[in-house]
Amino acid sequence: MAQPSKNPCSAERPGTGKAIAVLTSGGDAQGMNAAVRAVVRVGISLGAKVYFVHEGYQGLVDGGENIKEASWESVSMMLQLGGTVIGSARCQDFRTREGRLKAARNLVKRGITNLCVIGGDGSLTGADTFRAEWSSLLAELLKTGGITAEEAKTSSYLNIVGMVGSIDNDFCGTDMTIGTDSALHRIMEIVDAITTTAQSHQRTFVLEVMGRHCGYLALVTSLACGADWVFIPESPPEDDWEDHLCRRLTETRLGGSRLNIIIVAEGAIDRHGKAISADDIKNLVVKRLGYDTRVTILGHVQRGGTPSAFDRILGSRMGVEAVMALLEGTPDTPACVVSLSGNQAVRLPLMECVQVLPSRPRRSFQNNWNVYKLLAHIRPPPTKSGYTLAVMNVGAPAAGMNAAVRSTVRIGLIHGHRMLAVHDGFEGLALGMVEEIGWDKVGGWTGLGGSKLGTKRTLPKKYFEEISATINSFSIHGLIIIGGFEAFMGSLELMEGRAKYEELCIPLCIIPATVSNNVPGSDFSIGADTALNTITTTCDRIKQSAAGTKRRVFIIETMGGYCGYLATMAGLAGGADAAYIFEEHFSIRDLQMNVEHLTEKMKTTVKRGLVLRNEHCNENYTTDFIYNLYSEEGKGIFDCRKNVLGHMQQGGTPTPFDRNFGTKMGAKSVAWITGKIKECSRHGRIFANTADSACLLGMRKRSLVFQPLTELKEQTDFVHRIPKEQWWLKLRPILKILAKYSIELDTSEKAHLEHVTRKRISLESHI
Repeated sequence: MAQPSKNPCSAERPGTGKAIAVLTSGGDAQGMNAAVRAVVRVGISLGAKVYFVHEGYQGLVDGGENIKEASWESVSMMLQLGGTVIGSARCQDFRTREGRLKAARNLVKRGITNLCVIGGDGSLTGADTFRAEWSSLLAELLKTGGITAEEAKTSSYLNIVGMVGSIDNDFCGTDMTIGTDSALHRIMEIVDAITTTAQSHQRTFVLEVMGRHCGYLALVTSLACGADWVFIPESPPEDDWEDHLCRRLTETRLGGSRLNIIIVAEGAIDRHGKAISADDIKNLVVKRLGYDTRVTILGHVQRGGTPSAFDRILGSRMGVEAVMALLEGTPDTPACVVSLSGNQAVRLPLMECVQVLPSRPRRSFQNNWNVYKLLAHIRPPPTKSGYTLAVMNVGAPAAGMNAAVRSTVRIGLIHGHRMLAVHDGFEGLALGMVEEIGWDKVGGWTGLGGSKLGTKRTLPKKYFEEISATINSFSIHGLIIIGGFEAFMGSLELMEGRAKYEELCIPLCIIPATVSNNVPGSDFSIGADTALNTITTTCDRIKQSAAGTKRRVFIIETMGGYCGYLATMAGLAGGADAAYIFEEHFSIRDLQMNVEHLTEKMKTTVKRGLVLRNEHCNENYTTDFIYNLYSEEGKGIFDCRKNVLGHMQQGGTPTPFDRNFGTKMGAKSVAWITGKIKECSRHGRIFANTADSACLLGMRKRSLVFQPLTELKEQTDFVHRIPKEQWWLKLRPILKILAKYSIELDTSEKAHLEHVTRKRISLESHI
């Protein structure tokens, strides 16, 4: 474990003698505060002085009280706050050279040569202009007596690093911008609420979401709620869209649905560049179909509220990387932007990103668009493929499973397959609890938590004979298994059974779905994001419950089996002081050190402590043991409370990420298994006995990839039911440094400056 640091500033630190200013500019976005907090704390821990610039560029121009030195405690309790605590403003003054002269003088007078800007493309372009003019600004200030020759010498160059804060996710070079995930949370909360009232009255709702030039929010919302239609600026509808839309809405109603949902991006246009407004669509539906139709314009509610767990972690990770980039900067380093590629933090030249901005949609956007079009605009063909696919859930329930089942069933039907639903996992397969499932049966499933098919942890080995009989009697040609570690183990057992039972020689595809995120072969599992947000929200409420009381430390136990993913990520998102996990061994000395560290913190203005413990991190250092230890050692300084979160982590409605992830995984799995069935088909019979005929579909960095189960066996610790290597363990030093532990940040895999690649993507590319 790390050593506590009573004075994190030491002479050897890379930030010694340097000063960093941080500002937020342009439209606010949830998660900006997490980024500000990380910049302040990492900067201070590396020996630098860190300054807040209040009110964005306006504060930089006005100076005075707008530029204040930040302390460690000044960013406490900021993580869970939406918006930006240091304020943001659109600034006309900074657009003028006179304004930039004032800003330069304000920085030079305080010895600030490093500027961290959190904002959209306009804010970052302004920062780059400022840096390009820096030498000439100093020369002019020196000439007019605004600064001394000594000050000009010590501030001879300005380093700039940007972080993208924008709910529109419209910046090239990063997979996600700070605030996008939280905005999707706000939108989905409203869509879920509207759905219930729309069903009651058999209404059509037209919802307008933000996105003047980028339809990301509208598109992902449509995927996540199964909307009937979406209008986005990137892909204007065909000229006869009015007829197509009305036909689509009528089909949905005839299929038994009591409502229609239409999502419109505020910048939606037709093929001729004419705006398509929510009111235009409402008037069309009322006039042509006579449906009771309502318009809801979401507006600024999308920017508000508390940030999601993802945005807090993203902001924190980017903040850490931004400070490292600034302190490693030289006069020759171009201004860079810290962004996310898969689950890696990368640095990209700022102006390359800005210049690519208006070009073409990114790959992730294309994938979303292709899946949406398949699910919303294409209907099952009259000619059938002659193949039968079965889908089932295995293991504990996880939010997002139903979205994956819905997508699997509908894409399967679009391929012309007969689709079967297996109830209650492998046990249900053995007992013949199988039924044909149609298009309308899975309508409205995306937003439902738990498992509609029913799920059990039972493994198949003892049921081989019965399972073979079921596969034979229902003529099942392929099996898609959505579940956790039991799905992985059960599928390996089915592969073993192939030697004896020919019926088991069919293609298998596993989609990982478990809150524990412990399935090998995938960085993320369906359900883990929902569980993480549940824990994070609960931690916020628990900390808030102590308002007005004396100093208090909360010990919270999370799920996850032996996998410390939830404890670690919730620790990052909740601002924990420690997170105990099985993967990182700890002793009684480490526990004692943590208690002493918290005791020191509690002697300052900090009044809350948060300690997370994974349920199986240590068989002897139980939650009760840790609670008793902290209670005893903290006597007279703080008191303790403990909470075991339990099964609430498996419940709730799925987050936008889990709905979208489940939907895309389902679609991708059907495309793969269809190809595999054709490949293994001989004279009308399916015989799949090769290693690559049983695969797990996982997310690796930024790609969805199929990996043979036999290869994943080597990467698995079966005793503790976890992968041998887990990417998120590299984030643990960030948790510790933000909790004021003096540690060396592991920069062995630090982000180097990369270049923006322009890949041509076909709008009609395959899933």
